[in-house]
Amino acid sequence: MTTSEDPKKAKIAEYIDQNLKQVFSDLEADGMPEQITDLLLVLRAQDEAQKAKK
Repeated sequence: MTTSEDPKKAKIAEYIDQNLKQVFSDLEADGMPEQITDLLLVLRAQDEAQKAKK
C-alpha cells in the first residue's frame, strides 16, 4: 500500500463514521414505539411481583 492511498482511506473512514453517527442519532431521536414501552412496564411489574414473593 502506498502512502498516497492513506489520506483517501482516512477520508472514506471519516465519511462513514459521520454517516453512521447521523443514522444512529436519528434512530435515538425517534424514541420507542408505545407498544414496546407498554411491554416494558408489564415486564417490570412482573419482575417486581416476583421479587416481592421472595
